[in-house]
Amino acid sequence: MAVWVQCGARPPSYAGMDSAEFTLLESDMYRILQNVLRELNTEQLEISKVMLRLTFHQKVHSNPLGCLALVRVAIRELERAERFDLKPHIIPLLHTLVYTLLQAVYVPEELYRRLYGSCKRLLTFPQPFCTVGLSYTRLLKAEISTPGLMYQRTLVSEHSLRNEQYPLQERVFVFADPAVFSESLGSLLRADIEGGSQLETQLGYMRSVVQHSLQATLGDDLCHGPSLTQALQEQDQDVESYFLEVLAAMEQSAVESKNEQSVLTKRLQQLYTQLLHSTGKDTLSRGSLADIPLPNPDMSFHMWWEEEELWREIAKFVRSSSTTDSFCLSADEFEVSDLSSYFDSDTPRLSVLSTDSGIERDMPPTDSSDTEASGVRAARADQQQGSCRLTRRIAKRIKPSASDSMALMQDALEESAWSTSTLQRHAWPKSSTVLKSRRNFTANVVVVGDDRSVGRLAGAYYRLRKMEARKLFLTAKVNIKLFYIPFSTQLSSPGSPSTGRVSPKDSNPCALGSYLGMLDPWYDFNVCSQGQMIPQLATVSDLSRQNRNKSFFTDIISYYVRMGQQPVYFTVYYVKIVFCDPDKSPKDDVFISHLSIDFPEYKLRHGTLKDVSFRQKKGPAETCGGLVSLIYKKVSLSNRETEKGLSLRTTGVQMSAVPTSKAEDLNRLTVDVNEMNPKSSLETKIRTCNLKLKTQERIGFTVCLDKDSRRTLLDVQSIEVEPCKEPGYYVQKSMKSKSRLMSEEDTDSGLSKYLNRGLLLPINTFSGIVP
Repeated sequence: MAVWVQCGARPPSYAGMDSAEFTLLESDMYRILQNVLRELNTEQLEISKVMLRLTFHQKVHSNPLGCLALVRVAIRELERAERFDLKPHIIPLLHTLVYTLLQAVYVPEELYRRLYGSCKRLLTFPQPFCTVGLSYTRLLKAEISTPGLMYQRTLVSEHSLRNEQYPLQERVFVFADPAVFSESLGSLLRADIEGGSQLETQLGYMRSVVQHSLQATLGDDLCHGPSLTQALQEQDQDVESYFLEVLAAMEQSAVESKNEQSVLTKRLQQLYTQLLHSTGKDTLSRGSLADIPLPNPDMSFHMWWEEEELWREIAKFVRSSSTTDSFCLSADEFEVSDLSSYFDSDTPRLSVLSTDSGIERDMPPTDSSDTEASGVRAARADQQQGSCRLTRRIAKRIKPSASDSMALMQDALEESAWSTSTLQRHAWPKSSTVLKSRRNFTANVVVVGDDRSVGRLAGAYYRLRKMEARKLFLTAKVNIKLFYIPFSTQLSSPGSPSTGRVSPKDSNPCALGSYLGMLDPWYDFNVCSQGQMIPQLATVSDLSRQNRNKSFFTDIISYYVRMGQQPVYFTVYYVKIVFCDPDKSPKDDVFISHLSIDFPEYKLRHGTLKDVSFRQKKGPAETCGGLVSLIYKKVSLSNRETEKGLSLRTTGVQMSAVPTSKAEDLNRLTVDVNEMNPKSSLETKIRTCNLKLKTQERIGFTVCLDKDSRRTLLDVQSIEVEPCKEPGYYVQKSMKSKSRLMSEEDTDSGLSKYLNRGLLLPINTFSGIVP
């Protein structure tokens, strides 16, 4: 239940909450909230879930008291869920409450403290409840001491407002796969996502910050909302000065963490009086509070034609930043088009022989005559020196420093801090490091599509990490968060079954999304069911824009990006492909969910068969499939590996990294072999991480990665599959081993032995894995 509320004023007085109108509103909110909680674990159709959210959204938005009513009802339900141990309801209620508080104009301190107490009690709960409770405990503690701090920081970071107090900046990048989205639907989504960002200016956002901060701190006893709105509208460029003063006061109060608000209240009261006097208005101290909706974050929509576009857009975001902290390269030296060679690791670097010494005195003499005086010749040489001098690109060879190495590996260190040797699909709390605080930029990458889109994301993420390991550009500056909205035309087309929970099989085009929905019911309810209704939502968004200049689909992305902060880590698998043609160089690639192998049908004679079972036959025999040798490391729950090998004839092999149930939580590949001989005793379903497969025929096979026909390779002789290695770790390790003759044990000393050496793809959900 993503409650996309735009909350308005609270009752004129706290006693007004007991009125008959407010009681009726509370009962209505309670009824809708119960319907949402009831439908969490049901097989309800997506259209019903979408309409349920839309009804909830309209109920809250149509009545300004709906925000406060929802907070009261949700807190009671959260306390009830704790008493009766209703764990499936705890995290949805927490997200609903915090998101409502984020947009509320004013909430009594009593409700804040009740919610804060509930979050503290969750610290004794198992994962992931203690993780979510801890993150919200910190937010609520700061909000109690400094009311309106969440709203202020969210708006300042999401719209990159210029200031020196809070330099963090965020942006949302929505990438849609052209293989899934048609041109017309892509254009509609682009207008839906990017159209709302042009309705407001930087000064308008500053007005919202000033008014919301004053109202949240002063309340309706010391502030008159309509008068403050008019005063801010009459201000022009002076709004920025008030914005900076309010921001400085709020951030100072948050840093000092004072329990009493007297100092902050007194300072903001002076600013409130000064603002009204500057516009000639009376300083009214009581009245209703004005509605200050939280705008959606800055978003950009991209049809994902090239993988390197992900890196380019993030680099442009950093370059266009307004912060005083400059990027590692200036705007003149940094050209994104010049970095295309870094994306292709196989591109050779050509050297050009230089015939000059590089010393200016060795330059050929100018055209001045020998009969001229030496002084005149020297003067003319000085004048022509600029035209004769060789122009060289400023460059120097820099070895990665210790800080660069830690910047590359700190994510892997955090991800593996609590991991075991077997369980890796988890959602553990990330520890804050000194280097982490230097990342003033956050790129929220939202990928919309099916398993093919996530496969492209894994490839782009792997190449980005590989490029950063060679030459550090973004890692020390940008925190990249990945989000995924499952969408497939096969599931959203008319006449097709449209249920929120499709069994994650190979036939399911969104198996990864179904698996995430199985792990996190709140993700399934808000994201999985939402993604399949994108064509219908585009129509709903068009109607909503006509009514209130808001996009319903953009609100969904905003809710997911703001509240989905618990990652689930997927292992990225590396595959090395060797072709039958000896003149064709081997190719390496990665995949995240599926790898399929198909063998063409062909005829073999008795004399060419190598299988013993076929040698007993007399005369030619017609067989279908190919004879392959398979070497793999069999794994078990005890994490013991046993290397095995077998030879069999098969028509195809399917490798899947997506478990079919919560119990299959190990990061292992499930390999299904289509054995031709039904009476064979060979094992045809294998669980492994390392596998080598080679055909013993002259005719090769076909390999398809992540169900993507664009990533189909023909005439393949052999493949090798293993977990992908973290590029940063192994680049630093190879440099260390080359500089000093060190053994494998020496290079794994110190912090290196605690690092996760495999590359993990973090997909953010609302709660991670719910047991």
